[in-house]
Amino acid sequence: MTFDQMRISYTMAGLSESDLDADPFKQFVHWFHNANADDKPEWLEINAMTLATADSAGRVTSRIVLLKGVEEGRFLFFTNYLSEKGLQMEANPQVSLCFFWPHLQRQVRIVGRVTKTSREASVAYFATRPRGSRLGANVSSQSQAVPDRKVLEQALSDWDQRYSDHDDIPCPEHWGGYAVRPDEIEFWQGRESRLHDRLVYHRDGDAWRIVRLAP
Repeated sequence: MTFDQMRISYTMAGLSESDLDADPFKQFVHWFHNANADDKPEWLEINAMTLATADSAGRVTSRIVLLKGVEEGRFLFFTNYLSEKGLQMEANPQVSLCFFWPHLQRQVRIVGRVTKTSREASVAYFATRPRGSRLGANVSSQSQAVPDRKVLEQALSDWDQRYSDHDDIPCPEHWGGYAVRPDEIEFWQGRESRLHDRLVYHRDGDAWRIVRLAP
């Protein structure tokens, strides 16, 4: 099969205005719980989302990161502040997030402004990560060129030995959380004939208004 012949017909469900909660965050949590039901594919990371960022010149990059919380009207994730995405968000705080749940034929797209979380929040979350992830955050100068993989593996081994007698691995100063405060949240449900349902919450002061978009 060639690329131009690849397609799936979306017939699982529809989405009407009456289906939506007035609060987009409650609607998101509802869809998230649906996506995380017991019958989901084992390989699927429900909290995986595409993060798109741009630098001050408008150069856009994207990658997959993991959602780690929805708190006080913000979507939270954690990463290296000195990575490419970290430097881009420092230069241009406008970002986009996108979740894709293929087993439900659904997407959620979020557009908003990102800020760093508090240092306390970063340290608290860091302490919950697996040991290997905490070591890796200290070892990796994310997005920087390295001569080969052996350099990373040796650095990991050195750090592992340094903390072999205790587990108090420090959270690097250049590592921490980000919070996205959305101005727009779109709920997308695949439909037949590519007439997908697209319902978008737009921030209007302290309230939200819902608009249907053509697919």
